[in-house]
Amino acid sequence: MTDAAPQRDLVAEWQDALGRGSLTFARCASCGLAWLPPRAECPRCLGPDWSWEEAGGRAKLISWVVYHRAYREDLTAAIPYTVALVELAEGPRMIGALHNVPQPRADQPLQLSHTEGTKAFFCPTPPSMGRKPDA
Repeated sequence: MTDAAPQRDLVAEWQDALGRGSLTFARCASCGLAWLPPRAECPRCLGPDWSWEEAGGRAKLISWVVYHRAYREDLTAAIPYTVALVELAEGPRMIGALHNVPQPRADQPLQLSHTEGTKAFFCPTPPSMGRKPDA
């Protein structure tokens, strides 16, 4: 009987990176898919070979909900707060918090504002960053 190799705690690795201020995601070495949340194999091709990549911080707003009631005591001071589904420029989608977005709109360009512990906060992209260069 052989001992199984210890399992990596991928969520802990991802949260550790967030705690250091780095937003990371996984990318498959076989098919190139980028994904979150972290898992041991590619969700497209089931390949086991992947690596962490650091996100550039650009994203777009997919959906959101504004909470007017704190579901945890530590969120009471933040009422109302907005939780959002964002799509990173690199492709993966994730849940984050919106910061300084009084009127969210679908497909709104966002930028990673900061990380706080295991949370990622997004704010509006300054207009000059969201525009395509003039041809």
